Amino acid sequence: MRRGPGPHRPSCAKRLRESGAERGQSTDEIARTIQTHCSVSPLRAQRLAMGLTLTEAADQIRELVSDLDRAPRVTVEQLRLWETGGHQPLRSTVLVLAAFYGCSPGGLGLEDTEAVAGIVLRAESRHGHRAEITPMSAIGERIPTAAEHLSHRVDAARRAVDRTLASATVNSNQLDHIDEMVLWASQEYISTPPALMLTRLLDLLAEVEELAACRQPAAVQVRLSELTAMLSTLTADALMKLGDLTRSRSWYATARTAADDSGNSELRARVRAQAAMLPFYYGPITQAVNLCREARVISSRARTSATHAFSAAAEARALAKLGAEAEAEAALRYATKVFEQFGGDSADDAFAFPERRYLLYKSGTLTALGHTREARQVQDQALVLYQDKTGIDPALLRLEAAICYARDRSPDEACQLAGATFLRMDPAHRTPIVEERAREVVQVLPSVIRTGRAARELLEIIELPPGRM
Repeated sequence: MRRGPGPHRPSCAKRLRESGAERGQSTDEIARTIQTHCSVSPLRAQRLAMGLTLTEAADQIRELVSDLDRAPRVTVEQLRLWETGGHQPLRSTVLVLAAFYGCSPGGLGLEDTEAVAGIVLRAESRHGHRAEITPMSAIGERIPTAAEHLSHRVDAARRAVDRTLASATVNSNQLDHIDEMVLWASQEYISTPPALMLTRLLDLLAEVEELAACRQPAAVQVRLSELTAMLSTLTADALMKLGDLTRSRSWYATARTAADDSGNSELRARVRAQAAMLPFYYGPITQAVNLCREARVISSRARTSATHAFSAAAEARALAKLGAEAEAEAALRYATKVFEQFGGDSADDAFAFPERRYLLYKSGTLTALGHTREARQVQDQALVLYQDKTGIDPALLRLEAAICYARDRSPDEACQLAGATFLRMDPAHRTPIVEERAREVVQVLPSVIRTGRAARELLEIIELPPGRM
């Protein structure tokens, strides 16, 4: 997969480290590979080549110099800044870092060895005796083999292995807790405004990413990839609702990568069908059709699954918007057949496909095809099921009813319904998607009526700031 500019994720370095170790490469060779491939600093590449997190590296470095008097204080934040070039460590700290990683300061991308020659540190042992450490001139050539540093490196390596093995298993309670939090987030997502939801999703993503960056058993890693895909999909959808299309597109790509990494075909299909919403609302519509078809193919082995029904319904709606009437009607018939076999989803979260959501997509298909009478019947059915729900779905159904009125040449009813729907919404839910759907009511009207009083009033309502409504 071709990667964009900027540092890669820790999981990329992990794969390079594992493949390098299998080929018998040294840590320095692996570090150079990581530095080049992942676009990171030499200092960070050395840490990643050892398989250490920032916290583990900082802890081990502090332990390495724990016997030194006036030892450099190394924190996680300082190490992060040094790795990203935000700050240059002190000369004495450069030597400590070089000793820890077993290479010259120049190999870490820090100050040249000669610039720190002659520095003398004093060590105070735990027995209270003070002893002078050898002056560190020409340390670059001595560190890899010097006896006084080799023992520290041996101990540090053992501690790193122990910690890696200890972190290889996520506590079952911890994973269950994250599972519950992601399920809760997907349930809350239905009714919570996208801006507020975005903060919660990012917090959960940070927690999952911290675990995924460490060595985990295959089964645990798969589950973490699944959770990453789900949270990334919701993040992308929230950004789409907020009109941040570039970031939404990037997050959908991340969601697809995580889903593919998990190997879960149901999730792989679901992420693609959900990603089709972005081109459905903002174009190109052909891309939405292609994503839905790809989702249908991936989920075809489970023809009675929620995802297969969702993919078919989303494809029908996209084809209808594209104007492919015969294909849209065929896709809708297929979606209806799959949904009836599937029987609907009793779950109540963003990844479920209950009857009300199936009717929402059916309404969108029939509205785009101009089958207004059937569409209004479906809208009435769906709104009954949505009666205890909030969020934008009920508003989208009412706006589609307004579009049906507009197609039936009832401009006053169309604009009044659209305006009332817009005004009744929580301002936090009046996102660009809702605004565009409301403007579509005017666009569907005959051109001679678009400048009439009802249309002007609707456009004025849409343009008013939330506080003025």
